[in-house]
Amino acid sequence: MNADFPRILTLLRKEKGISQKTAASDLGISQALLSHYEKGIRECGLDFLVRTADYYGVSCDYLLGRSPDRTGMTLTVEDIPEPEAAGKENVMHGSILPILNKKLIANSLNILFDLLQKSKNKALIQEVSAFLMLAVYRVFRVVYSANPKNHNGLFTVPKQVASGYAAAAMAVSEANAAAVASGEELRGQEPLKEVDALSITTESLHQTYPMFASSLLNLIQNSEAKIDAGNR
Repeated sequence: MNADFPRILTLLRKEKGISQKTAASDLGISQALLSHYEKGIRECGLDFLVRTADYYGVSCDYLLGRSPDRTGMTLTVEDIPEPEAAGKENVMHGSILPILNKKLIANSLNILFDLLQKSKNKALIQEVSAFLMLAVYRVFRVVYSANPKNHNGLFTVPKQVASGYAAAAMAVSEANAAAVASGEELRGQEPLKEVDALSITTESLHQTYPMFASSLLNLIQNSEAKIDAGNR
């Protein structure tokens, strides 16, 4: 059995809020054996894997860490919903602050990724995307850890080193992106050539992105105010 199975097995039980004794009884094994499975001391058989998947309502691929989705689905571009797709996860109630900040960030990202597409540079797209994903990952872990009942088994990287490792990976991605953007050939990656497509002025931003330009400019202003405040 792979290393992800014990972690996910424990996570599912913790999220369900049941004891090892209860889970073991429901699954038809001893508590000691379940403990060994959760610690990775022993490997389970296929029958137990299938029974556990049914018990927790997940796929075997999810249990084995082969898919991050509980259904075992592998996402394609068509499967990923649009950020503003209808659904309760996009309905925010209460303070206007999270709604405002979400719009500023989402609208700014619309511009950024359109510019990346115009660059026609795979390396630049990959490095910028990696940087942004790591940023979301870091702050999500901060929010997730706010409640001590949330189980760290959701993540494979230990809590004590996650932020530091992610920050280092972000620095590498930013450096790689900067190198590619400056026209350097980095480890066989194609340097940026379509620089004319990235000619940007405040006027061109408003003309090309009339719905989003103000969001980006406000985001820049807010970010630099935060930077200035931190340097005082």
